Amino acid sequence: MAPDAFQIEHRYQELPPSFYTRVQPTPLTDARMVCFNHELAEQMGIHTGNPEDWTGIGAGTELLEGMDPVAMKYTGHQFGMYNPDLGDGRGLLLWETRGPDGQRWDWHLKGAGMTPYSRFGDGRAVLRSTIREYLCSEAMAGLGVPTTRALFMVSARDPVQRESIETAATLMRVAQSHLRFGHFEYAAYHEGEEAVRSLLDHTIALHFPHLLQQPEEARYRLWLTEVVTRTARLIARWQALGFCHGVMNSDNMSIIGDTFDYGPYAFLDEFDAGHICNHSDQGGRYAYNRQPQIGFVNCQYLARALAPVMDEDDLRRALRQYETSYNDSFLANLRDKLGLAQPEENDIEVIMDTFNLLQSHQVDHTRFFRGLSTLPSRGEAPVRDLFVDRKAADQWLARYQTRLERETRPDAELEAAMCAVNPKYILRNYLAQLVIQEAQNGDYEPMQQLLDVLRRPYDEQPENEAYAALPPDWGKHLNISCSS
Repeated sequence: MAPDAFQIEHRYQELPPSFYTRVQPTPLTDARMVCFNHELAEQMGIHTGNPEDWTGIGAGTELLEGMDPVAMKYTGHQFGMYNPDLGDGRGLLLWETRGPDGQRWDWHLKGAGMTPYSRFGDGRAVLRSTIREYLCSEAMAGLGVPTTRALFMVSARDPVQRESIETAATLMRVAQSHLRFGHFEYAAYHEGEEAVRSLLDHTIALHFPHLLQQPEEARYRLWLTEVVTRTARLIARWQALGFCHGVMNSDNMSIIGDTFDYGPYAFLDEFDAGHICNHSDQGGRYAYNRQPQIGFVNCQYLARALAPVMDEDDLRRALRQYETSYNDSFLANLRDKLGLAQPEENDIEVIMDTFNLLQSHQVDHTRFFRGLSTLPSRGEAPVRDLFVDRKAADQWLARYQTRLERETRPDAELEAAMCAVNPKYILRNYLAQLVIQEAQNGDYEPMQQLLDVLRRPYDEQPENEAYAALPPDWGKHLNISCSS
């Protein structure tokens, strides 16, 4: 372990003290290091030949020199209702570092124990949910989606009461920023105009430094426009990949456009536009097809919090960028997925025709687009075999081939381009469940094997074909709760 390989910072603590509380981690007992992300560690400037060196940090029994843990205070809208009592209820920001490449990282220990913002919680995270976050954050990174990352994970024997008695674990989540939309809501509704301005100036200086070159009177508007644009583009990526977040509360929205807080997520299996992956979301507020609109609603919440320091017309101008950015990104993503490099005006009709087909015949989202990618080398069978109604598949394929005939790329180039955006491997919930079951029995090798596959989702990996299989009946549409 070589902490001197990176530069240590505590920039979050430059904010007014009301934005955080100093808290020491609550130690776990009999902790063991079960997963360590060597590739990410190297990127961050961490050089260690022995991951066990970090076990005490994950267990909350040790702090390195320079670590100064704080629980962040924020608020937010949860399922459309404002909650003033939010904050880091089970996580601590230990420190911030800069790696050799200049990239900065927040180190956030999830499951570190109770804080002033725990409300009625115990401050712990269970093994099940910790594995799910580790897997999905690394899967999203492999897919090229902006995301928080998992540096390492520690398990322990401490019992934790959820629906049943489970065991505790911690995750070292790292991100370029842990600032959320909810930080701005807290500043606006509880601390006042100067706090909003301080938070804005801090955020721009740290995470949007290019805007410091802009005239001061335009800086906030340009910043909000960029946040809105990043958010829209992120959700367009989710929709293209068939990813359902499950809990798009405004306190789970990253100010820099990362996928943030992995709870009851899911990647679509059989396509269902109205799929609800969160057992607790009884009204379907965060269903797959509602995610784009909810992204805009959250941007509205953010804009409302900025009203004390921004002109109303500037707020409206920035918000208008959401629809444009989302539509442009979604159209570009789907053209790429369908191999349409020569844009045509009616491409949106081709796209909607495709989704209507998937919806009507409940076709597996990922395998369908991967099958399309290999049409030149493998023919139509990988697509047709997904349909009970082969006639419907043939009719759609005929229309699609007619559109493809107007493309000019050679077949090999087309296939390579489509395979680079249509993954073969995704984190299906049943795969995560199998790994969790093995880990609960003390075997983490299956988790490591799955992680290795998910880090190369666009590669064929013939030795790992089983991970690309359709889910078994028991593994379809698994209900995942918010409990963690």
